[in-house]
Amino acid sequence: MRRTFDLWIKQAERGLLRVRIPKEVKPAQNLRGMHYHYRPEIFFQLFGRTEFRFPRERFELQPGEICIVPAGVPHGETVHADRDQPFRNLVAGFYNNTLSLHFAFEAAPHHPDIEAIEFFDAPNLDVFLTLTNSLTHAHAMQAPARDAVVKGLLLALLGLFRNIVETGTGNLNGDVGKVFQAKVIVREQFSNPDLRVQDIAATLGCSADYLSHLFHIETDERLTHYIQRIRIEGAILALGTTSLTIAEIAYASGFADPAYFARVFKQHKNMSPQEFRAQLDAQRSQPEPQPKTVYPNRVDFSPGTPRKPSSETVAV
Repeated sequence: MRRTFDLWIKQAERGLLRVRIPKEVKPAQNLRGMHYHYRPEIFFQLFGRTEFRFPRERFELQPGEICIVPAGVPHGETVHADRDQPFRNLVAGFYNNTLSLHFAFEAAPHHPDIEAIEFFDAPNLDVFLTLTNSLTHAHAMQAPARDAVVKGLLLALLGLFRNIVETGTGNLNGDVGKVFQAKVIVREQFSNPDLRVQDIAATLGCSADYLSHLFHIETDERLTHYIQRIRIEGAILALGTTSLTIAEIAYASGFADPAYFARVFKQHKNMSPQEFRAQLDAQRSQPEPQPKTVYPNRVDFSPGTPRKPSSETVAV
């Protein structure tokens, strides 16, 4: 993994590393054959090809290319091996103060799955996310210095990956690792209304009863409750950051019935989804509690007022 990132950094320094990012679409759409995440995902293609499908386009990721799928963008993946090389890619995911890197292989014809996964403590996860989101925005802009900005952000992001692989603690194993991997699976698939404890246990190679017991012992929370809580967390994020209807958010968060979603939401937040969204809107309209500018003799809460230039002002 270290050698892989070293190679990509050298390619990026020479301007030879191609980055593919899909066009912006309405986020968090529940589309057949596609899924999405509430945080971005990064694909590093090693061997073979990955055919990505998005609501408005599709493209193939070739070896030595990177694809960033922005948060909330629905996508589907079909993988293809080369004649002399099996399919392989490296996928980065972001979770609560944790970074995951997994190698994917062709588990069934044209269907990828996890071959090996490592988790790294990332207290600076917000920096990874800021760089990834900034790279997404810079890639789409039309500006004279676009290429320089993209190259700089890409090098910074790859450098952080290289450092965390070298110095971070990875490879959670044993029972604790199973609990953590169960959490990752739930966060990746919570929008799937058919997600069950049995499916998660089968992926981790253990029984549903054992995983449920282990999860409860390690976290003091039942796995079924955790799945429901993560779905509500996703809905909360969508309520505050999208214009989706309540029903659309319910479906996108893994609830097959919007009425049931509303009941569960009220159990968790003591208010309906509509009331929660209205509360967020009201909070946004309130003035900032801290002044914008502090002077020796006064404070100023205003963002600033343009002044008409005087006749003596010299244009630059």
